[in-house]
Amino acid sequence: MNDMLDMYTDYLISSTGQTSATGLANLLDGQISHDSVTRFLNTKELASKALWQSVKPFVRIHQSQYACLVFDDCTIEKQYTDENELISWHWDHAKGRSVKGINLLTAFYVTQKDDNDPVVCVPVLFELVLKTLIFSIIKTRKIVRKSPITKNEMMQEMISQCIHNQLIFKYVLADSWYGSSANMHFIADKNKYFIFDLKDNRLATLSAEKPGKKTNWTNINELAIPDNTPVIVWLKDMDFPVILTKQIFKNEENHTTGVRFLVSNDLSLSNEDFLIIYKKRWKIEEYHKSLKQNVSVAKSPTRTVLTQSNHLYCSIQAYVKLEKLRCAIKLNQTQIKAKIYLKALKAAFEELTLLRQQAQLA
Repeated sequence: MNDMLDMYTDYLISSTGQTSATGLANLLDGQISHDSVTRFLNTKELASKALWQSVKPFVRIHQSQYACLVFDDCTIEKQYTDENELISWHWDHAKGRSVKGINLLTAFYVTQKDDNDPVVCVPVLFELVLKTLIFSIIKTRKIVRKSPITKNEMMQEMISQCIHNQLIFKYVLADSWYGSSANMHFIADKNKYFIFDLKDNRLATLSAEKPGKKTNWTNINELAIPDNTPVIVWLKDMDFPVILTKQIFKNEENHTTGVRFLVSNDLSLSNEDFLIIYKKRWKIEEYHKSLKQNVSVAKSPTRTVLTQSNHLYCSIQAYVKLEKLRCAIKLNQTQIKAKIYLKALKAAFEELTLLRQQAQLA
């Protein structure tokens, strides 16, 4: 099975188009049959536990006490694939609409052992949002699907599993979708720090003491706090104070281009600390981009939940392969893919030249 996984992930990295069992069999000139590839994808579910066992040795080499565990989800569009409990409709924040596809939540590990080592970015756990509950909306009679567990609950379970796996990390990073009071309390109870982006309508107070029932709560965008200077605040429904910073982004002409509110339970953070640490959250966006562009995650014609989820697992493993290559040869994953593509293009050009010469001799 490991040999087949190795070949299949190499195929996903090398491919620039649709990936299929027949395509891999043809690539290897029939050394393996397409039925063998199909059986591999149908054998058993390749899940999060298998991913951790695979990346664990690599993580142990590079882990550090200042590492970050980043959480985010992405939707892998499968517009023309039949809907099932895995391929369903999910809200896409980037597009501002629902799209049909696979919703993937990842626990993404970002670490750097020392200044001379590369920044290592690997997924350590993942969960697929399975919408197994089917019901009808009475008013419209529309059939909809729903997951029995929320992504926030998934995140909490994954944090617990990472701690159980003795993964070393200091901060949990996520965007405003995961910045609930329940998640903040959960992470603090695990003796970890969080840094979350907050929506500007979050309620808070500058009170020095724990707020009471008569506290006047204010939207954080209306608080009288200085720009780019962390202050201690109480958020509504929180049992402990947090540190909040209002970050103003400006262009070359000194015009404001955006405002971001970041919050943490690490009360020692400066504004520069916030910037440096939270910037690591962007690594998971690069991971999502690489999954879609470099390892063929959305280019499989698989039709069942098992084969679809196993193909996705193989794509994640292909990403890990590319990440190990990146650390070794100092090229980013897109550059590695481009290097492979150029070699393939040269081979295709040479083959076309040979065919034209043969045609001229005929």
